[in-house]
Amino acid sequence: MKLQIKHWLNSSTLYEGDADSIVALLKMALASGADLSGANLYGANLYGADLSGANLYGANLSRANLYGADLSGADLSGANLYGADLSRADLYGADLYGANLYGADLSGADLSGAKDAALVIARTRILPEGALVGWKKCAGEKIVKLRIPADAKRSHAFGRKCRAEFVEVLEVVGGGTAVSCRDSSVSYAKGKIVHPDLWSEDWQEECSNGIHFYITREEAEAHN
Repeated sequence: MKLQIKHWLNSSTLYEGDADSIVALLKMALASGADLSGANLYGANLYGADLSGANLYGANLSRANLYGADLSGADLSGANLYGADLSRADLYGADLYGANLYGADLSGADLSGAKDAALVIARTRILPEGALVGWKKCAGEKIVKLRIPADAKRSHAFGRKCRAEFVEVLEVVGGGTAVSCRDSSVSYAKGKIVHPDLWSEDWQEECSNGIHFYITREEAEAHN
């Protein structure tokens, strides 16, 4: 069937051909030397695709599935990768200058040698040093206000969910005691210091061991 890759801003056709999937079309485009800068690949399923050396400057890859994709040496500068799944992707030597990786899943991704990888990751960091306030939803929709002490390790991956090594309970909204949604043996009461069963140092694993929290009450309340 006839498929097209269009520019995300002006909808001009960057490449078209007969292919049974967007991955197959991309392979054809890359083999022909097509310039895919600015390509609209929003939400595309590019699982395991070989995009090594591709010119994807300014491309819209938001929400794309790039799990296990080979992006080594690709030009992703200025690309929108918001919410993209890049877990296990190979980004060795890729140009990430100016790329938007907010909310992207980079767990297990190979970022070695990627241009400006450290700067790109730094721009996704939301947790400051020092003491801070966090919010957590417990069983029965109870909301707990937490203090993450300055000496408590804290972590988050590329989303908004955070983890702490230990917390102090400032308030259980509505009073009383709140019980963890995940582990009924863990409870929260005003003034209590709560520790998890384990603490994981792997910052890329969002749901790993630790006390989970959000930095705004609204996000905690919306959490399912």
